[in-house]
Amino acid sequence: MTSSLQETAGVGGTTAEEQQHAARRRAVRLFRPARSPAGVVVALMTSTALSAAAGVTVGMVTDHPLGRVPYRRIAVGPGAAAWSDPAVILVSLGAIVAGAALLTLALLPGRTRLVPLETSDPRLYIGLTRSALRRTLRAAAESVDEVTGARVRLGARDIEITVISGAERTGPLLRQVGTVVGDRLAGLGAISEGEIVVRLRRRRL
Repeated sequence: MTSSLQETAGVGGTTAEEQQHAARRRAVRLFRPARSPAGVVVALMTSTALSAAAGVTVGMVTDHPLGRVPYRRIAVGPGAAAWSDPAVILVSLGAIVAGAALLTLALLPGRTRLVPLETSDPRLYIGLTRSALRRTLRAAAESVDEVTGARVRLGARDIEITVISGAERTGPLLRQVGTVVGDRLAGLGAISEGEIVVRLRRRRL
């Protein structure tokens, strides 16, 4: 059973659905987490490694050791390795994979953990955590008579409610759960572009 969350109403040439979609995009873009912590950690690690490598290289070229760096061990150990050695190739491939993963992480947007809520002020943005929304919708579904339990999954395109019940007539029950959950969403002002999908799981006797 599926219950739609959206109603279309033309207002000044722009439908309510389009206005809601635009508001949701702005809120999601604002609530999206930044990559600053990961970027700072990677930048510090890279800067430290490159600075150490530059210092060691300058010390080896000028024959002026930098601190207590074991130049001779480096020269006869890793420094004696050829580019065709399997270990060098594996390390190079690992560096390439790590670099590609970091670039992908930087390019892909972070996933917001907040669900935007409608406000009367277009300059004000309010969000509800996904876990809090799941608890709220689960409580709403469990408030329906003959429902002994519920589970909520917030998907990218729908909100799936799985209810546990031993009711004989499942059609009216599922419709009532969809209505109650939809009313609760509307009361919260949650901006959602998906649909409410209600599923039934029989209670074990």
